[in-house]
Amino acid sequence: MTESNHEKVPSRQRKRFPGISSRAYEHPADRSALVALRKLSGFDTVFKALSGLLPERSLRLLFLSDSVRVSDAQFAHLNTMLRDACYILDLEKVPAMYVAQDPKPNAMCIGLDEPIIVVTTGLVELLDEEEMRAVVGHEVGHALSGHSVYRTILLFLTGLALKVAWIPLGNVAIMAIVTALREWFRKSELSADRAGLLVGQDLQASMRGLMKIAGGNHLHEMNVDAFLQQAEEYEAGGDLRDSVLKILNVLPRSHPFTTVRAAELKKWAETRDYQRIMDGHYPRRDEDKDTSVTDSFRESASHYADTVRTSKDPLMKLVGDIAGGAGDLGGKLRDKFTGANGSSGGSGSTGTKDTGGAEA
Repeated sequence: MTESNHEKVPSRQRKRFPGISSRAYEHPADRSALVALRKLSGFDTVFKALSGLLPERSLRLLFLSDSVRVSDAQFAHLNTMLRDACYILDLEKVPAMYVAQDPKPNAMCIGLDEPIIVVTTGLVELLDEEEMRAVVGHEVGHALSGHSVYRTILLFLTGLALKVAWIPLGNVAIMAIVTALREWFRKSELSADRAGLLVGQDLQASMRGLMKIAGGNHLHEMNVDAFLQQAEEYEAGGDLRDSVLKILNVLPRSHPFTTVRAAELKKWAETRDYQRIMDGHYPRRDEDKDTSVTDSFRESASHYADTVRTSKDPLMKLVGDIAGGAGDLGGKLRDKFTGANGSSGGSGSTGTKDTGGAEA
C-alpha cells in the first residue's frame, strides 16, 4: 500500500527539507562508485535485460502474503515513523513497508518500479523509537536516491551466481558485476546513514542504533566514545598485511562495518555541509537535471584524494607516499609488511610490530 499525502507530521519539532535532492546527503564515494559501476563493460546490457526478467511482481506478492504490512492498523508506530520520514525528506509517495519475521536485525529497500521497505522483527525488537526513526529515515533515503533498483539487481545476481557456479567460467562475469555492486552498495549505506540523521535529527540515537546492531541490546554495557575508538584502532592499527585483510574481510559484505559507519556519520555531522542543510541551504531536486556529471566525478576524485592523504591505514599511507614521490619504496614496502620501523640506514634496525588493529 502506498500513500501520496502526509496526514501526520513529526511527533516532535523537526526541520523539514522541501524539495531536497539526494545529492545533499550522498557520500562522494557513493556517486563515484555508481559512475564506475555504470562504466563497467557490459553492465548496461545486463541491466536492461534484468529489468525485464527480475521477479519484482513475485517479490511483492511474497511480502504481501508472508509478512505484515505496516499501516494504521498494523505496527502503527512504524507507519507514523515512515510518514514522518517521507514528510521530512519530501518524498511524496510513501513506500510500502513490511515487517518480516527474522531474529537477525536487518532492513532493506528493494524494488525496480516502486521501492519496498522491509524491516525484520529482530530490528524492531532491538531498537527504541528514536533509534528506529533513524533506520526508517535511512531506508527512505535509499528510496529517494534510487538505490533500491541496484539493491534488487544485487540480490538477484548473487543468487544467480550461486546457481551457475558449476559452469566453467560461467559466473566470472556475474561475480565481477556483483563485486562492483557490493562496493557501490557499501558506499550507498553511508549516504543512507546521513539521510537517517536528517530524518531523526538525533546523532546520539543514530550512534546507539549502530552500537546495538553490533553488540545487541546491552546499552548499559556499551559506550559511544569507546565504540568510536574501535573505528580509530581499526583504521590505524597493524601493518600492510592487516590492510589487505581488511579488504578481504569487507569484499563479501553488502554493508560497511558498524564502527566505520558510526565514525563516518559522526564526522559528517560535524561538517559545514551538514550544518548548511540544517540551515535550509541544500541542492534541490528540480536542479538535478542540470547537475554536471564531470563536476560530480571531480568532487568524488577530490574526496578520494583527501581520504588517502588523511587516512591512518598503513596501505593508504603508503599510497599517499607513492603519490607524493617518496623515496626508498622498496624499503617502505618491506618495513610495512614486516611491521618494522626501518631507519634511514636500513641495517640492524628493528621496530616493534603494532598489533593495535581491532576486529569488527
